[in-house]
Formats: sequence, structure tokens, C-alpha cells
Amino acid sequence: MSLIVQKFGGSSVADADGIKRVARRIVDTQKAGNDVVVVVSAMGDTTDELLDLAEEATNAVPGPSRELDMLLTAGERISMAVLAMTVNSLGAKAQSFTGSQAGMITDGVHGSARLVEVNPDRIQKSVDEDHIAIVAGFQGMNRQTGDITTLGRGGSDTTAVALAAAMDADVCEIYSDVDGVFTADPRIVPSARKLDTVTSEEMLELAANGAKILHLRSVEYARRFGLKLHVRSSFSQLDGTIVLPDNPEDFKFENLKEIPLEQPLISGVAHDRSQAKVTVVGVPDVPGSAAKVFGLLNEADVNLDMIVQNVPTDRPNVTDITFTLDQAQGGKAVEVLTNHKAELGFAEVQYNDSIGKLSLVGAGMKANPGISFKFFDALREAGVNIEMISTSEIRISVITDIEKLDEAVQAVHTAFDLDAEGEATVYGGTGR
Repeated sequence: MSLIVQKFGGSSVADADGIKRVARRIVDTQKAGNDVVVVVSAMGDTTDELLDLAEEATNAVPGPSRELDMLLTAGERISMAVLAMTVNSLGAKAQSFTGSQAGMITDGVHGSARLVEVNPDRIQKSVDEDHIAIVAGFQGMNRQTGDITTLGRGGSDTTAVALAAAMDADVCEIYSDVDGVFTADPRIVPSARKLDTVTSEEMLELAANGAKILHLRSVEYARRFGLKLHVRSSFSQLDGTIVLPDNPEDFKFENLKEIPLEQPLISGVAHDRSQAKVTVVGVPDVPGSAAKVFGLLNEADVNLDMIVQNVPTDRPNVTDITFTLDQAQGGKAVEVLTNHKAELGFAEVQYNDSIGKLSLVGAGMKANPGISFKFFDALREAGVNIEMISTSEIRISVITDIEKLDEAVQAVHTAFDLDAEGEATVYGGTGR
């Protein structure tokens, strides 16, 4: 008997019909002889609608807070209860659990809490009693304060992976509204091709650079604990995509074809619309200046992505420091820097949230020096101007104007022969 953890996204349980379809799949999995634990997201766009409600009621964009976490976790609690009721109506036995009841213990950071401990005792007891345990994703509890916390957008993936690791599950299945991991977002590139397998290293880069199919922290967690991830659609019975652990030889795969003999050159193109760019102009060009800038940002818990430092030829003894970050933290970063302008001695802070990030990811590029030229030449032919560049062994990322982002994604995807003959199917969801 296998233990399978299944996670269903909001588009999979967006309405009563979707919940019925998911319930039947869950019951069928148990009838096949498996123990089943389910993690569920809020229905459809419920989380966004709750955010809109809070903004309208308070006349302000709500930031991370205790009360906002209390509000947002209501969405998952609705989903878990209705799904459990539906499973019970099909003749199986199901019990629903909040994140805190499921033993998801976090730090005290509201809006983006991190797991510090997972105690799935109640979940294991439920499974041992032949129940299907249904857990609300995205949420946990801080033991010191007793407050409810949330893990950040997409955090239900992390809930599922953490439970799977803690319970030594055979596989963690992530269900969404597409058939697996694609070479690009099929909403932007309809000709995107589904990958049968992708390495955890490549999936980590794709997730970190805008691919929404898996939450970044869930990929990190799975890789750390050597957990097999299986990305599938709840709307079809297709095989989906296996995210290969670093040691696939330790795992039993149903089909030897799941392990490729040779890794493809490029795995995919990711994009991110949620970033902003900050430039600190005229920083004194002396040792320690950059440390002061980033030290202040670190104290304010501002997470940075790409960083570039330029020494302007027309202004001696100063440097410009440019970095990108999530738009949600852009205002905080500008405020922190502005408040310390005299101390840091810079001239001004420039802010731009009309940018997009494009990333090309593939383990094969390590041994192929021509990748960079092909990538930048494709952008040139598409008339896409580049503002920043960042690279790793298996990734090239650039910042460009947001208006050119979709065109850039499509151009690069085609240049690397990633287009499929037909169009990918997106079964549901607004992509909001």
C-alpha cells in the first residue's frame, strides 16, 4: 500500500462540479489500494476576492498582518470542509483539518511565514483509521503567539510537500488546470510543449523566475528531502510531468521512460510580471557603500533578486546600484532608502514597476557555449531591449519593458525549437 499526498489548486475546486470531479479522483485513488492525504487551496479566485474586499472596506491595499492572515485562511477552510463532505457523500470516509490541526508550525511572520516544524500526528491517525485526510493548504500556526499564519501565495504546494516529507509519502501529486510542466506558460505561448520529466534543479530555476506551476519553496523542500513530485491536471487522466529528485535511482518509477537517458538542452522559458526595479543613483564609490545599502534593506526584510552596479563615466567617485525585487516590497525599499539618504550620501532613488523578467532555463546549456548568442539574437530580432542581465550555470535572465515581455517569451521559445505542433490545453482558471 502506498501513501499518496494529493494537492488540488483553486481552479480544480472552483465550483461544485469541480469539487465533485476532484472528490471522485480522490476516492478512486483510495479504492486502488492507497492511503490518501489531500491538500486543497481556496476555491477559484477566492483569495483575490478576499483581498479586494479588505481593500474596499479599509480604503487601502492591505499589507501582511494578523487580521489579513485570519481573513485569507477562510478560503482554504471552506474548500476543505466542502470537499470532505463531498467525499463522504461518495461512500468514503473523510476528515478535514486546518493547517494548525495538521501540525503545520511556523515562525511568526504574517503573509510569508516559514515552516519550522511539521507534526502530522492527527493526520496519520486519521489515515490509520481508513479516513481520507483533507488539509487546508497555505496556512499554519505560530506556537509562541498562537496566531494563524499564511505561507505566501502558492503556499498550498509547500503544505503538501511538507506533509508528504513528514509522513514519508511515496509521491506528492500536484494537480492544477494544465497537464503538467510546460516549456512556457501555455496562456502566453499556446504552442508550449509539455515536459515528461524535469530535474529538480531546473524546476527550482523555473519556479524562482516566474513559472507559476509550482511554488518555489515547495520545490526547495522536495529537493531537500528527496521527494518525488508528480505534476498533473485534475481535468484529465494524462501522465503529467515527473520532477526528478537528485537521486532518481533511489526511487521506484512505474515506467523507465520517466528517466531520460540524456537531458534536453533547454527545459523552458519562464517569465515574471511581478517585479520592480530600483536604482540608487550617485552612491559614493568607496568600500562599504554597497554593504550599507543592502544592510538597511536586509534589516527591513526586503528580498532582492537581480543586482547590478555601474560606475558612470561622466560622474567620478560615485556608482549606481540597481536591483530588482517583488513589487509588493518596492514601496518599503524606496522608503527605507529615502529615510537614510543623508547617511548613505546618494543623489536619488529611481523606481520602475513597468518591467518584466524573462528567463531561459536548461541543464544542457552548461556544455553549449552558443546558447547565450542564440538567446540574445532572438531578443534582438524581436526588437526587445535589455535593461539587466543575470546568469547561473543553467539559467539566463533579463529584465525588459513589461509591454514587450509576452513578445519576448514567444520569440525565445520559438528560437530554441520548443514549440509543439498543437496547442496546449488550459482547462480552467483565470490566471489571476
